[in-house]
Amino acid sequence: MDAYETINHILVHLFNEIWELEEDAIITEEFKDITNNDMHIIEAIGLGTDSTMSMVAKKLGITAGSLTTSMNSLVNKKYVIRERSEADRRVVYICLTEKGIKAYNHHKDFHTQMTNAVIANLKEDEIPILVKTLNSLSDFFKRYKEKE
Repeated sequence: MDAYETINHILVHLFNEIWELEEDAIITEEFKDITNNDMHIIEAIGLGTDSTMSMVAKKLGITAGSLTTSMNSLVNKKYVIRERSEADRRVVYICLTEKGIKAYNHHKDFHTQMTNAVIANLKEDEIPILVKTLNSLSDFFKRYKEKE
């Protein structure tokens, strides 16, 4: 296999493996009532108290309407609290409950372990090369999405 085929093979399998492994690692007995997608919404909300529906939708690259369905489910399952702004009733603030914070930290721990596993096998001078490579890949995804 030449370098091009090897890189293609690694990328294709890596994305699938990350998605499957993340779901197995994140959706544990404690968090069995949510999906991997829900966990990424929780991540996008974050630990602050000033997140709004429109901010989170923008972060995720979806419409506020699309987010509403998932948000209703997360509110019903007690991961998220939703409140309308007193100053502007069109603005809806969302924040994580204690249960949501626990899920957020659980997800963050998985990402920390994954990142540490990659960095642990690199020499100090190899890290900037990896960062440059991953930024190039990220730029490709952004440009590709904008093309659609």
